[in-house]
Amino acid sequence: MKLTPQKLKQIVNLTLDQYNDVAEDFWEGTRGHDVSQNIAALLQYIDGAPPFTLLDLGCGPGRDLKALADRGHHAIGLDGAARFTAMGRAHSGCEVWQQDFLKLDLPDAHFDGIFANATLFHVPSQELLRVLLELRAALKPRGVLFGSNLRGDNEEGWNQGRYGTFHDWDAWQRCMSAAGFVELDHYYRPAGLPRDRQPWLASVWRKPS
Repeated sequence: MKLTPQKLKQIVNLTLDQYNDVAEDFWEGTRGHDVSQNIAALLQYIDGAPPFTLLDLGCGPGRDLKALADRGHHAIGLDGAARFTAMGRAHSGCEVWQQDFLKLDLPDAHFDGIFANATLFHVPSQELLRVLLELRAALKPRGVLFGSNLRGDNEEGWNQGRYGTFHDWDAWQRCMSAAGFVELDHYYRPAGLPRDRQPWLASVWRKPS
């Protein structure tokens, strides 16, 4: 069933309201997570010499945004939740834009890389191709997109007050390829565990020149 504009707006608003309501608890529960593997996966494929201009898409309270900036890059955050944007600015010292994923307003061909860690699964499936095309347009030629998403069997709906779409690898690969990205790598996290205990699917993609 196709989601109406009104239903999409409700999905965005309720999901962001939930994040705003639990912002402090979310920060305490995630600030110690080690995603250095994911950051390295993005940076290793970017052409040229650093520093790079990077977008942390769905930056939350700013953990990864600060990590990118601490590596010497020009990092900009983006999040739809007002509390997260304020926390992200305070924690990282970086510029953070408040935008929801269904109403992105990004500069063309601006970023060397986009870091979308645990974020794009919130995009309803019917809107995903459009959003991916907007992200592709925001990358420089040969720019790199990293994404890590909770995986599943392509089910979609509400989970603990947040909307999500839980793709398997084949479905995610089709979406990214349809948006014109070229696959560089993919892997499952956390590393070193059996597949049924690896809920995260990470992948790295390049925008062709």
